Amino acid sequence: MTSRAAWLQLIFLPVLWGGSFLSIRIALDEIPVLTSVAHRVGWAALFLWAVAAALRLPVPKGAGLWIGFFGMGLLNNIITFGLMAWGQLYIPTGLTSILNASTAFFGVVVASLFLADERLTACRIIGVLVGLAGVVVVIGPDALLGHSLTSLAQLAVVGGTLSYAFARVWARIRLAGLHPVIAAAGMLTASSLIAVPAAWIIEGPITLALQTDTWLAIAYYAVTATAGAYLLYYRVLALAGSGNLMLVTLMIPPVAITLGALVRNEALTASDFPDLQQLPLA
Repeated sequence: MTSRAAWLQLIFLPVLWGGSFLSIRIALDEIPVLTSVAHRVGWAALFLWAVAAALRLPVPKGAGLWIGFFGMGLLNNIITFGLMAWGQLYIPTGLTSILNASTAFFGVVVASLFLADERLTACRIIGVLVGLAGVVVVIGPDALLGHSLTSLAQLAVVGGTLSYAFARVWARIRLAGLHPVIAAAGMLTASSLIAVPAAWIIEGPITLALQTDTWLAIAYYAVTATAGAYLLYYRVLALAGSGNLMLVTLMIPPVAITLGALVRNEALTASDFPDLQQLPLA
């Protein structure tokens, strides 16, 4: 594989994930938050098991392994997808993707606490401080004291990124050595076993009688931006390395902001950034 091909795939990955923010927001016009999560993990799990069957990969067994899948599903899917989907009800798609970029520096901090080979260096500490300062500027230091739905939604998205960070550590500890397709399929299956009953109990029966636009959005964020993106993620990881893969998080916001503006006429203004309202605007 040429380096050019690796870079093309690296660029294509944030395009897939950037589009997920828009498709989730479109689906939320008709279905509630937990139901959207159930659709996302359920259809993605079925797709990945089909891939696993085509590759003749063995179905994982053992209670310990499935405990790992359930922990990963809870941290990486249920908590994260749920918080971010709820946040998207009250803030623009583009802003959600910007806050999602905090995954990178939260990941550095959490990994340093639990993994011996991920210690904080001077450069990492500086990067984390800069990243935290950016989140404070976007949300505003008074968010924790206020009752604005916008501020709470922003905090929910940041909470989702923090859960992502813990999920990466959990995967290193509990799911190391598994084939990527099996690891993703097992995680999404465990997530489905949590999300589907939870959505059914809390939000009511999950109906399949949905509008065409909603089904197209679900198909995109479940099959393309979740199952397909997981497959591409591990391929890019092998080709470009983890260092270059970190660039993906920073490349997602421009895609999400552009799609939100084109499809839903969203625009990020000073009102979306509490602290920026205090600055003189030209």
